[in-house]
Amino acid sequence: MKAIRRMGKGLAAALLACCLAIVPGAQAEEDGMMEKLESMTLREKVGQLFMIRPDALEGRFSPAELGDNSIIGTTKVTDEMKEVYAQYPCGGFALFRKNITAPNQLLAFTRALHGMGGIRPVLGIDEEGGRIARIANHPVGFGVPQFEPMGKIAAAGDPARAYEAGRAIGGYLKAYGLDVDFAPVADVNTNPLNPVIGDRAFGDDPEVAAQMVVNVVEGLRDAGIAGCLKHFPGHGDTATDTHTGYAETLKTWDAISACEMIPFRAGIGAGAEWIMTAHIAAPSVTGSDEPSTMSYTMLTEKLRGELGYDGIIVTDALSMGAITEKYTSSEACILCIEAGADVLLMPYDYFEAFDGVVSAVEEGRISQERINESVYRVLRFKEQWMDGMK
Repeated sequence: MKAIRRMGKGLAAALLACCLAIVPGAQAEEDGMMEKLESMTLREKVGQLFMIRPDALEGRFSPAELGDNSIIGTTKVTDEMKEVYAQYPCGGFALFRKNITAPNQLLAFTRALHGMGGIRPVLGIDEEGGRIARIANHPVGFGVPQFEPMGKIAAAGDPARAYEAGRAIGGYLKAYGLDVDFAPVADVNTNPLNPVIGDRAFGDDPEVAAQMVVNVVEGLRDAGIAGCLKHFPGHGDTATDTHTGYAETLKTWDAISACEMIPFRAGIGAGAEWIMTAHIAAPSVTGSDEPSTMSYTMLTEKLRGELGYDGIIVTDALSMGAITEKYTSSEACILCIEAGADVLLMPYDYFEAFDGVVSAVEEGRISQERINESVYRVLRFKEQWMDGMK
């Protein structure tokens, strides 16, 4: 399979499609996934590649308002949302504090989102511990454990504490109906000028970070929640924030492999189900200023090929400044798919992005085989993880 991933885009997708058509038939579960994949329309397939804010299905919010945390967001499923979802289905939803008002509301909301119809959506949230915890830090108070930043947990030198954090966080996420935690942060925070990672990471020692990452992944899994390593290929050595604009690392791949990749390799070895990309450029690796999120070199040749990862690759939010300053929602999503991403997280304009990807397939820019490859991974996750963990 690694050899297949190193081939050209079109040939790799075609060969993978052939493999999927033959190998899964040996097991009833995988055969069922292939049957489901083959029965899906193009719009249903494209929808599985998107993970959006639930607010995006409500006409009362503009794209700019979706990311405005001062505006109260969507807190329940409405008939309007169901009607829009029928035309623009998505593979999952990402929840934020603005979507949460109380414990009973959150549980009712996640149940309703799971029951939107069609293939059950994945529900994800940022619950890292420390300052990034949508539920634990909610002003209403949910009565769940609160953990210090991961950097402090690592500094204490007790890996068991990292497992405890993952297990406890996963426990309350599972209880509230979530499926994926966008954690742990696998970055190595080596740049003291970094404005966005800091103590969200497990420090500046890659070996220590690797051990902690593994323990959090295992803790989350034992609680029934899938973990998501972020932000590949490492956001810890940057001096700017991709939420607002361009960021880069000037390291070579050898240098990245000797530092940033150590926690990612460990997390992959521990069976991490998801990996989130960073919008940082790595010109010394790719030869261009394109974000790693849109880099075939980074996602397919390095992450899939060299690191052997075959789980879900999800982009960081495509509504962030590093993307919107340079790309339309449609073009951004098309480039991410061409690079090898499976799930497109929160494009600035969901409807433009959705229609753009559909058109790209219809016009032959993106092959059906390439779409099938990612949809298969999404269906496999839902079948083996979500349905199997109910």
